Amino acid sequence: MKSIAILSDSLISPLGHGSKENFDAIKKGISGVSLVEDFKLSDKPFFGGNIRGIKSKNGFTRFENLSILSIEDALEKSQVQIDPKSTVFILATTKGNIELLDSDKMNQADLPLHTTAEKIAIYFGFGKSYVVSNACTSGVVAIIVAKRLLQTKKFSHAIVTGTDVLSRFIVSGFQSLLALSDEPCRPFDASRKGLNLGEASATIMLSNKHESNFALLGDGSTNDANHISGPSRTGVELGEAITTALADSRIMNTELDFISAHGTATLYNDEMEAKAFTHAKINHLPVNSLKGYFGHTLGASGILETVMSLQSLNNNELIATKGFSQHGVSVPLNVIHQHESRSLKTFLKTASGFGGCNAALVVQKKN
Repeated sequence: MKSIAILSDSLISPLGHGSKENFDAIKKGISGVSLVEDFKLSDKPFFGGNIRGIKSKNGFTRFENLSILSIEDALEKSQVQIDPKSTVFILATTKGNIELLDSDKMNQADLPLHTTAEKIAIYFGFGKSYVVSNACTSGVVAIIVAKRLLQTKKFSHAIVTGTDVLSRFIVSGFQSLLALSDEPCRPFDASRKGLNLGEASATIMLSNKHESNFALLGDGSTNDANHISGPSRTGVELGEAITTALADSRIMNTELDFISAHGTATLYNDEMEAKAFTHAKINHLPVNSLKGYFGHTLGASGILETVMSLQSLNNNELIATKGFSQHGVSVPLNVIHQHESRSLKTFLKTASGFGGCNAALVVQKKN
């Protein structure tokens, strides 16, 4: 099956507007995670990534506005002219407009995720819209769905956008699970205490019609059905998703240059991922988590981290795992602890989420 071209991308986060601005910030070691003191979000301060200074378009919620700005930036950066009617739009999110629950101006009609996706698609004139809401694998799975839709040749282009914003609903939910750290998160570290929440909107533009320097080669997904919120204790199922993605890509694990892990900095997620990489015989490869720069952006995380990994390929730069200092999982793992310039061509992106879902995809640079 022909690979799918990645034409352009965008990212709006606490670190900036646009992929380059965000990548430049994390190359400098800057984090968008800070102490958030906002009683609209939580009765007590928490560490998270909060976007400020975004102007809203009339008739759109904050969630929708961030999505539109991200898409506009990706379209503007693209070197090709697309036909909106032959373009499919896929929205990845866990909660969509859930912040409206705390608003006095809530409109029930704005809450369904498919309504939000249709509203954004109509704004741009896209021919069709879909929603992928599969816990924290939503972003990676949305890219996989776009790849498969493009391979059917029913569409020429796909716009995949992952967006989630902070709300009292989300913050209180993770507080009730005792999953939030009282300091900036430390993925894969022996002293990790949990995750930081964040918000972002990231977009990737894909095509089966035009060529580019980046190709989406293959993918894999599984479900371990271990627990409603706890991941597999063995990592076998994520390992299977990785093995499937490599087979679909028709490459060997030795051809991978680095892994962009989910890396939430929770005790069980990091342990499970490390075991999965061991099962797939790739735990010797350089691996990073970007959660220390952006926090966990839920449904946007998989697309955000894919966008930043594309920047890594483009700049031939491995990005360090912010917050990591001491090995903290039960198996050997080659966590990137400082930035490094080296020739890069291919990366693996993984994600896992509540309900036992796991996903992986492989991206390669041609030149």
